[in-house]
Amino acid sequence: MAEITQERVEDRLPELEQLERTGLFSEAEIRAIIRKSLELEYRIQRRSLLKDDFIRYVQYEINLLELIQKRRTRVGYTFKQDEIEDPITRRIQSVFQRAATKWKDDVPLWLSFIAFCRKWAANVQLSKIFSSFLAIHSNKPGLWILAAKWELEDCFSAESARQLFLRALRFHPRFPKLHEEYFRMELMHAEKLRKEKQEFEKANMDVGNLEHAEEILSGGLARIIYKNSISVIKSAKFHVSLLSVAQLFDFAKDLQREIYDDLKALHTDDPVTWDFVARQELVIESQPGEELPTTKQAKAKEMGCREERCCAVYEEAVKTVPTEAMWKCYMKFCMERFTKKTSSRLLRKKRLQRTMVAFWKAHELKLLPELQYRQLSKLLLHRQLLKESLQVADAGVKLFRKSVEMWQVKLEVLISSESQEMTRVFNQAFEYLKPQICLPLWLTWARWSEEAGKQEDTEMIYKRAIYGLPGAGSVPAKELYLDWAYRSGGYKKATDVFKSLQENRPFSVDFFRKMIQFEKEQESCKMENLREYYERALREFGTVDSDLWMDYIKEELNHPLGRPENCGQLYWRAMKMLQGESVEEFISKHALHQAGRLK
Repeated sequence: MAEITQERVEDRLPELEQLERTGLFSEAEIRAIIRKSLELEYRIQRRSLLKDDFIRYVQYEINLLELIQKRRTRVGYTFKQDEIEDPITRRIQSVFQRAATKWKDDVPLWLSFIAFCRKWAANVQLSKIFSSFLAIHSNKPGLWILAAKWELEDCFSAESARQLFLRALRFHPRFPKLHEEYFRMELMHAEKLRKEKQEFEKANMDVGNLEHAEEILSGGLARIIYKNSISVIKSAKFHVSLLSVAQLFDFAKDLQREIYDDLKALHTDDPVTWDFVARQELVIESQPGEELPTTKQAKAKEMGCREERCCAVYEEAVKTVPTEAMWKCYMKFCMERFTKKTSSRLLRKKRLQRTMVAFWKAHELKLLPELQYRQLSKLLLHRQLLKESLQVADAGVKLFRKSVEMWQVKLEVLISSESQEMTRVFNQAFEYLKPQICLPLWLTWARWSEEAGKQEDTEMIYKRAIYGLPGAGSVPAKELYLDWAYRSGGYKKATDVFKSLQENRPFSVDFFRKMIQFEKEQESCKMENLREYYERALREFGTVDSDLWMDYIKEELNHPLGRPENCGQLYWRAMKMLQGESVEEFISKHALHQAGRLK
């Protein structure tokens, strides 16, 4: 192993000599590179190989390459690249190749290899990498797309890209993204050919063998792919994705029209179709001869007309396809338009009216999901439309009485509108909801009561929450109750709350830490109180929390009234009580603290 390592390092000497001779690196830096190279070579020549060693080696060499590039830029020296960079690049490729062969299933490693070769324009090597990679991972469609894109964009070989897509489709005939990217590739190739033809015509050059059939130039191959694709994948969503790709190419108007017509004919009962057709009304261009609106008022009027045409299509859609999915698309569109900024008060008013009309129609049919009730209510609340927001929230609560999120939205609206019915609505919510999911409502109620300055009511709410929430659900309420007590009544109030809850399990570590922090903030911080809080915390969490033990030990060492002689006893108590990995963590932290490396 030593001989091989030494030989590999000696192979680097010519490039290192050139680095020193050209002044890019100093003699001391060259020696440092040799030392590091020896270390890295030894690691990848061992019998038991580790992937991290190969990655570390590659990363070091890449960093070296980048440093050389920066030095060249700084000193303005651009020669000897074939004697300096090329050997380093080949060495990185060799290490990558060994690692990829050893760990064949590691896709990120292969992708890193590909990224490096693309960056340093190693196209010959990259072709071999893709061949090996796809032979091993032919079950991953995304990798076929990556290889085909490289052939088209980097190697400018449409034929090779086409062959890769055809091979990929034999493995994955029903994978939509493959069909979509193949379709896109053919359209891109056709556009490239059209541009080449235009350039030749401008230059009055004889195109000769470069002449292509008009059918190919107009996207004939893409049309064939489209027809094959929709015969295999019968989905409106996929159909729309192909149309979206075709719309990126101006020369493919006929193909766009064909796909659009097929979409409406083949997927009449699919909400995706109606949603797409309706939204097209927003982007329809003005007819030739029509004047474009110039003033803000005219533009707002034009947009209002477009939105009305969209809604007319949606109205027809919900009659033809009266499903929850269709109404969801309609409501989503209305809310999107309502959130659009506009300076036109009339357009804002129309959007609000349109949204509310659509909502109430869907609500009467009970064809809206809960999420849209919440979204619309919050949207209206954000726009300070409290009346409409409350109406939507009320409607949602009537349909989804057992949803804590829906009640939460309604209560937020009531809080914003400063309603006098808060207490009644909170109590009404608890009648319908299971106790274990009511924590957000209790906390909202307590926060509202505190902000209203109702101290007695707030305390009553916290107490009801703690005793009304089962098990671990009451833990956050206890923490917030203690925190509120300290803010509203000071240390004495917090102490009373702590004592009243100290036997009301379960607790969290933060519950005790809050009390410890409150004690530390007092002018006369008493060590006996701190000991009591730590001891109570350790009764609950002394078997799992090594930090508690460490903090207790540091408190005895640092407090003016602490007893450093107790630290040894605390150490042995911790060793007896802690379990599992917590023991190792405690030993490590204690050792670091004694060495002065842990504060």
